[in-house]
Amino acid sequence: MSVERHHKGPRMSQIVIHGDTVYLAGQVGEGKTVKEQTEDMLASVDKLLAEAGTSKSKILQAIIWLADMKDFAEMNAVWDAWVDPDNTPARACGEAKLATPDYKVEVIITAAK
Repeated sequence: MSVERHHKGPRMSQIVIHGDTVYLAGQVGEGKTVKEQTEDMLASVDKLLAEAGTSKSKILQAIIWLADMKDFAEMNAVWDAWVDPDNTPARACGEAKLATPDYKVEVIITAAK
């Protein structure tokens, strides 16, 4: 089975497609608040999934990292408005120290084509 890589860099690819499975690199967003960063991050997810020939309705799994779990409700408010309610993925959310102190939220997505 072939492996396709999009937006390749020396460290990672933003999209990896293996068979009918699409893997996205961890996505973060711009903005000062968790709400703003989550909205921007999910817009990036939409764009990358479309480029890979799929959509949020085919997300299999989402792993979300928050810099502080106190932001769980704020992130979930954005997530709940965005996610396809008929096709909710398996999901986990935890707290982690992210790549820079400016990042408040990051998501890792696996989807079917």
